[in-house]
Order: sequence, then structure tokens, then C-alpha cells
Amino acid sequence: QLQASGGGLVQSGGSLRLSCAASGDTFSRYSMGWSRQAPGKEREFVAAISGSGTTRYADSGKGRFTISRDNARNTVYLQMNSLKAEDTAIYYCAATGYFSSALSQKYDYWGQGTLVTVSS
Repeated sequence: QLQASGGGLVQSGGSLRLSCAASGDTFSRYSMGWSRQAPGKEREFVAAISGSGTTRYADSGKGRFTISRDNARNTVYLQMNSLKAEDTAIYYCAATGYFSSALSQKYDYWGQGTLVTVSS
């Protein structure tokens, strides 16, 4: 089970940190990721991190977003800085056994999503 939190309303240029807590005792074996879905758009890849810490980002978030994980806390984070109005979306965390699957959003498990709204 994945529980995302940390969304909210923020002004353009501001920051938010999303968290996703996972249940179970095999968290470190999973690659974790964040995807987002804006109103009227398809869900898109944001960032992913492997169990060993390798990261990948969508071009839209490079230099602004940082994904990290704390395996001791079974939690993955997405630090989002310099937020823009176009970052407004529901952000979902997800898990998969294969890092390559994370990059194509082929996850085994999805969280419920947390809404991020960036006002311009």
C-alpha cells in the first residue's frame, strides 16, 4: 500500500515536498516513482528512483525536482522547487520491481494521489 501526502496550494516559484509511505518489508527492493496527471491530460512520468538510488527525471522537472528515498522509513520523496503553474496536477507515487518499468510508468502498485496546485 502506498500513501502519498504533501500536496497543497503554492504560489509560482514556491516549493513543496511530497512524501509517499509504503507498507511492507521489501521496500528497498522496489523502484519507486512519481507520475502526475493534469486536468484534461494523460498521466505523465515525473521521476523515478531505483532501490540503489539511481534516478531519472522527465525533462520538465530536471533541475527543479529531486526524488529521494529513505529505505529505513519505507518512504520516497519528491522535492519540487521553482514550481510553475504547469506543474499543477495530481501527483501519484508508484512502485515496481524493475527500474526500466518505472521509466515507462509500468508500475505494479499505485498510490491514491495528492493534489498540487500552483497559482500564477
